[in-house]
Amino acid sequence: MLGAGAIGGYVGACLARAGLDVTLVARGAHLAAIRSRGIRVLSPDGDFHASPCATDDIAAVSGANVVFLGLKAYSLPQVAADLHRALRPGTAVIAAQNGIPWWYFQGRPGPHRDLVIESVDPGGVVTAAIDPASVVGCVVYPAAEITEPGVIRHRLSLGEPDESKSERCGEISRAFRSGGLRAPVATDLRSQIWLKVIGNAALNPVTALLGVTLGQLGESPAAIRLVRAVMTECASVASALGVVLPVSVDQRLAGAIAVGDHRTSMLQDRLAGKPLEIDCLTGAVAEIAGRAGVDVPQTRAVHDLITALGDLGDPSAAR
Repeated sequence: MLGAGAIGGYVGACLARAGLDVTLVARGAHLAAIRSRGIRVLSPDGDFHASPCATDDIAAVSGANVVFLGLKAYSLPQVAADLHRALRPGTAVIAAQNGIPWWYFQGRPGPHRDLVIESVDPGGVVTAAIDPASVVGCVVYPAAEITEPGVIRHRLSLGEPDESKSERCGEISRAFRSGGLRAPVATDLRSQIWLKVIGNAALNPVTALLGVTLGQLGESPAAIRLVRAVMTECASVASALGVVLPVSVDQRLAGAIAVGDHRTSMLQDRLAGKPLEIDCLTGAVAEIAGRAGVDVPQTRAVHDLITALGDLGDPSAAR
């Protein structure tokens, strides 16, 4: 598990609980806590404790059959060269990043075939580092957060980028299920990617800008109008790429607000003083929209605002 934060740590703990050979690659206080007392997962399905191996050495991936990327999207280009050196041929690489993944257009028929999304993969360093044949797509749904070092509160969908059904995805799914994870194999992964993106590209930055939970967001008609506008623009970009969303924008929005007292990952990062995961969401949507000829003014405005927050620092933190 490369990047054993909220999602990577949760998945790793579930697999370790099932008796699988798991190594977490983490750092800082989280790594120290895992080494000293393991991981405690707080979940509606039942709390549990696991003690997987943990290290800060990326070379640990060299002996793995499967590498799960739990890093923030902006961190992956920074470790791409080291990851390339450590990966052995044939290793499956599960890409669990938020937003539009770097591999989205790899081998994809159409006018954007093999397009490198600069917002996600500047200079194509990740594309060059990870063999496309190794990539297994993944959409992560659990609302996970680190409540304190070594403590994680709590469905992952897996799929081949070429939308085929493969034995390796089936094996990985079975391994995940043995750990209590819901991990179905999907042949329409891009529709699920966009279903998540239309929500996250709107909800994450707006909640981070306002400093509110999803439930609190629903109390402001003005905020809901803005979020719905961004979601509608994102859905238009998906449609331009031939993606059919399984639910409507209003259904997606209602489902998010119904989550209630939950802080989005971007709000969590803002409150923790961490970099914000912007470019793989609003940045990627705006970039693809430009290439597809779709106008997304509200998305660009929200992108500029949340980028400015990152540029200027958080005034509420200064206070």
